[in-house]
Amino acid sequence: MSVVPVTSQDLDGAEVSWFAALCSDDYAFLGVPDGQLRSSWVHCSGIVKEAEKQGFRNILCPSSYQVGQDTLSFVAGCAPITDAINMLAAVRCGEMQPIMLARTIATLDHMLQGRLTVNIISSDFPGQKEDSAFRYQRSREVVEILKQAWTRDEINYSGQVYDFKGLTTDPVRPYQTGGPLLYFGGYSPDALELCGQHCDVYLMWPETKDQLAGRMKAVHQVAEKYDRTLDYGLRVHMIVRDTEAEAREYAEHLTSKLDDELGTLIRERALDSGSLGVSHQARARELADQFGYIEPHLWTGIGRARSGCGAALVGSTDQVLSEIEAYQKMGIRAFIFSGYPHLDECRHFGEKVMPQLKTVSLPQAYGRVPDGVPLTPLGMGERR
Repeated sequence: MSVVPVTSQDLDGAEVSWFAALCSDDYAFLGVPDGQLRSSWVHCSGIVKEAEKQGFRNILCPSSYQVGQDTLSFVAGCAPITDAINMLAAVRCGEMQPIMLARTIATLDHMLQGRLTVNIISSDFPGQKEDSAFRYQRSREVVEILKQAWTRDEINYSGQVYDFKGLTTDPVRPYQTGGPLLYFGGYSPDALELCGQHCDVYLMWPETKDQLAGRMKAVHQVAEKYDRTLDYGLRVHMIVRDTEAEAREYAEHLTSKLDDELGTLIRERALDSGSLGVSHQARARELADQFGYIEPHLWTGIGRARSGCGAALVGSTDQVLSEIEAYQKMGIRAFIFSGYPHLDECRHFGEKVMPQLKTVSLPQAYGRVPDGVPLTPLGMGERR
C-alpha cells in the first residue's frame, strides 16, 4: 500500500472533524425516528458547540433539500456562538448564482474570521435529473468563477453554463487569502478531473485500505497533470468503547430495531442515492462478512439505513487509534467522524480518543488565515 504525497505532509497532526446532523440523520436506534434528535437549530447547534468543546478542528455541515435545514444559514448562525472550530459548509453548485454565491461565502468567511471551509457538491437538484458530465461541468465553472471573484479585480468568464464579462469583485473578497479551502468527493473521471485541477482536499467514504489507496493514487495522477498536490480526507462513522466486545455490542444495538425496507426508503430519499460513490458503499456491504465487517474494524451496517458514508470504525480506544494512525501513514490528513446519537458520541469520542490525537487547522497549515489569527495547533490532551 503506497503512501501518496500530500500538501501538508510535514504536519505531525491531522484535521479531526465532527458532523452536524442537519439532514435529519440522527438516531438512538438507526432508522427509528426520534423527535428529540430531529434536525433543529437547537439540536444541531448543540452538536457544533460540543464538538468545539471536545477539541475538534472542523465540523461538516451537510446539504439536503429533502430533509433538514439550510446549510449556509446554519453556518452563519454558528459564527457568533463559536470561536475556535472551523465550519465545513456543503455547497451544491448551481443552486445559487455563482457570483452571488461568491459574495455569500466571502461574507461567511468574514463572519467566521477565516474559519470557513467549503465542501463542493455536484449532485442533482430536487425535481431534476441531469447528466453526470453536465453536473461536474457546472461545478467546474462555479469553482472557476469563485476563484476569479476571490482573487482578481474583475470577473471575465465564458463557459458552457455561465458567461460573465467585466464584473467588479470589490464586494466579494473573502477573509482568507485566496478564499476558503475546497473539499471535494467523487469517483467518476469527471469528478477526479475537477478535484485534481481545482480543489484542495479529496474526501473519501470508507472502503478497504487498498481501495482507498487506489483512489488516492488516481486523483493524485490527475493533480500531477496540473502541477498540484492534494490533501486527502476520510469521512467515516465511529463506535469506540473500552473493549472491542463492547464496541461490537453497541453496533448491534444500534441496528437492533432497523426495518430494512424502511432503511432502503431512507437511503433512496437522498439526492445522491444513485451516485457512483453510493454504489461503492453498497458493494462494500455485499462483500462484508456475516456480521457486516469488510475489514476487522470496518463495519458496513450503517449503510443499511443511510445514503453516502455507510461504514463505521468499531473497536476499543487503542484499536481505533491504531486505525487512525494507519490512515495517516497512507497520507490522509483530514478526518470527518460522526456517531449515533451525534451529540452523545461526540462527547464520548472526544473524551476517549481526542486527548491522544494531535490536531491541526488545515486553513492555517495552508497559510490562508491572515497573520495574527489565534488558530494555533492543539497538542495531545489540550482543549480550548
